[in-house]
Amino acid sequence: MLQNIPTHVIAGPLGAGKTSLIRHLLAQRPAGERWAVLINEFGQIGIDAALLTRDADGIALGEVAGGCLCCVNGAPFQVGLGRLLRKARPDRLFIEPSGLGHPAQLLRQLREAPWQGVLSVQPCVLVLDAQALAAGKPLPAAQQEALESAGLLLMNKSEHLDEIVRQQLAAQLPRRPLYWTHQAAMPLSQLPGLDARAVAGVDNFVTPKGLAQLPAIWPDPALPICLSQEQEGGWSIGWRWHPSQAFDTDRIARWLAGLEWVRAKLVIHSAGGWVSANALDNAVLEWRSSEWRQDSRIELIFSELQDVEVLQKGLDGCRLG
Repeated sequence: MLQNIPTHVIAGPLGAGKTSLIRHLLAQRPAGERWAVLINEFGQIGIDAALLTRDADGIALGEVAGGCLCCVNGAPFQVGLGRLLRKARPDRLFIEPSGLGHPAQLLRQLREAPWQGVLSVQPCVLVLDAQALAAGKPLPAAQQEALESAGLLLMNKSEHLDEIVRQQLAAQLPRRPLYWTHQAAMPLSQLPGLDARAVAGVDNFVTPKGLAQLPAIWPDPALPICLSQEQEGGWSIGWRWHPSQAFDTDRIARWLAGLEWVRAKLVIHSAGGWVSANALDNAVLEWRSSEWRQDSRIELIFSELQDVEVLQKGLDGCRLG
């Protein structure tokens, strides 16, 4: 396995555009390079890997669900990352921590054992919602801490901000390179540490043992796997449905419109095929076609505890058939 693998942490608050940025970067992967992406999610049901799914050789995806990577830096994280490295043997690694996580702590841990000599951690990219910052929405404390270690601040959703507002925002941030964009589009050439290269070495890396994530097993295909948890930053609930189960997108939209959620991510089997959606703060869902086919996944984040049975009943009413 290669050593000193260039490792890029793509951090930022919920909904800033981290997954979209990674999608853009993956589309620019140089031919002949093997890339790996490890995605961490706040909830127990991994869904970002499904949102990123693409038919491409040379790209391996892994996920660690269930909370901030630095807070689960025991078996789940070490097993998930270790297995991904062993499987993919990548030339470059990307890590997307949860928007409710602590990226500065994660960066410190990636420079410690057992990753010393295995990973070469580059200055991170911090994806920010420029429009939200301009409107006065404060940056969470954990993301503020990451500002000092950032190699690039990607000012996403900035298409409606004039030069005066951009200058005002820049003055409020540490002196770091800024890249203004929308839809998280960024040339690969802007990635900090792009020139770093992995080196060949003795393959003495020992993959940690254990389960990185429970496998999906449905005793009854008509019943979902449902997991919920409360952590610092909110309460989440997620479902994984057997791929044979299909949903009505209009019913789901009406169901979600009646709830007060902070984040909604979905990849579902619908009457019109497989589609995905990703929204913040009760925004209207915008459905996109998806290449994912393994199962339907729905993840919701709330600011406070919800009634699981009520949510389950509402979602069940969105199924077809």
